[in-house]
Amino acid sequence: MATLGETTSPTAQQLRTIIVTGASSGIGAYCARALKAEGWRVFATARKPQDIAALESDGIEAFYLDYSEPDSVAALVTAVLERTGGRLDALFNNGAYAQAGAVEDLSVAALKEQFEVNFFGWHDLTSRLVPVMRRQGHGRLVHCSSILGLVPVRFRGAYSASKHALEALMLCQLQELEGSGVHVSLIEPGPVKSKIASNGLPWFLKNIDIEKSVHRTDYAAQLERLRAGGSQSALKPGPEVVHKVLRHALLSRRPRPHYVVTVPAKIGAALKRILPASMLYRLMARRA
Repeated sequence: MATLGETTSPTAQQLRTIIVTGASSGIGAYCARALKAEGWRVFATARKPQDIAALESDGIEAFYLDYSEPDSVAALVTAVLERTGGRLDALFNNGAYAQAGAVEDLSVAALKEQFEVNFFGWHDLTSRLVPVMRRQGHGRLVHCSSILGLVPVRFRGAYSASKHALEALMLCQLQELEGSGVHVSLIEPGPVKSKIASNGLPWFLKNIDIEKSVHRTDYAAQLERLRAGGSQSALKPGPEVVHKVLRHALLSRRPRPHYVVTVPAKIGAALKRILPASMLYRLMARRA
């Protein structure tokens, strides 16, 4: 059986071109540079010109992408395939943001914005590349989901819903691609050092009426945590833990459908299996 340390196989020798989205910081930035160092030809995406320039300065071919703009998705695919002669070995869907706020405080518009970026945009990009991979007879589609797609917590309803939907959609596609040579994997990290919390702060302030909410006291603590860049812990790992399982998903002969990453995520997944649902959700409500 393949192990997480596996790095070579006949298939692995063929997989050398990859799109990595959301590469401005955190998981995407780390993985794009690590894969480049390992010999991959990396096509990375970001939204801000300075982030694109920083990637290019490290020898990475970088492009503008905003998942909520279908034209930018189409332009990315066209540009990359022009450079590769119409082939692509792998996609790492990673770019996303986290809309915080209680479900009762979320407008339909806020939910639509969350899904445009975290769900519909991912599907758009993936769907444009599946025919390419089918024609060439191989490919890897790796999606950076979240443990919150499996075990949701309060005040993360929009983000959790987008990841839960992603899990269902891509697991269906995994089955539909059986025998094609194209493999689908979902990475489900728990807390990892990144900017997703601070990047989500403007969305929280934009879409949640804090003062009118019955949750305003809880939101004060949420704001403090978001402004601090998320939960602070010396035990929170860096993005290298995601890179480790990403390599397995890209290079293994038998990539896994699920990669649960970090100790808290593994504990959460285990508790979901063994605890009665009512007990699990009471426990999660106290910890969130």
